[in-house]
Amino acid sequence: MDDERAELIRRITDTQRELGRFLTQDRSPLFDSNLTLRQLKVVMIVSFHGSASGQDLAHSLGVGLGTVTGIVDRLVAHGLVSRYEDQHDRRVRRIRLTDAGRELIEQINDTGLGHFRRIMERLDLDTLKTLAEVTEKIHEVARCL
Repeated sequence: MDDERAELIRRITDTQRELGRFLTQDRSPLFDSNLTLRQLKVVMIVSFHGSASGQDLAHSLGVGLGTVTGIVDRLVAHGLVSRYEDQHDRRVRRIRLTDAGRELIEQINDTGLGHFRRIMERLDLDTLKTLAEVTEKIHEVARCL
């Protein structure tokens, strides 16, 4: 990697980090949720995939099935997820978000997107077009990874 490329990547990541700090200045539902990091990861994984088995979650988190069971038990107690029997294999219990879990994810996403939208509303049209193109390219590369 040449020096100019490395320097540009460093500048971009530094700017992203600083932007992240700025966006967390306002209170987010994420900070009011009282979830542990692993519990939040489970909620986000289930939100992304629609549902997940205990094995799926154990693999994603890099922990044993017993650990996942405890995490899911606490999330069920919080009313954020529910368990149900897999239609294709009755031995498998799957986890999905409840209405409260979906609402939490929506609130977290909407808060962050709201902050970002306020920033973008102050950009000129040419900058927004460039940002849209760059964002789409980043998304394409991420899909390939």
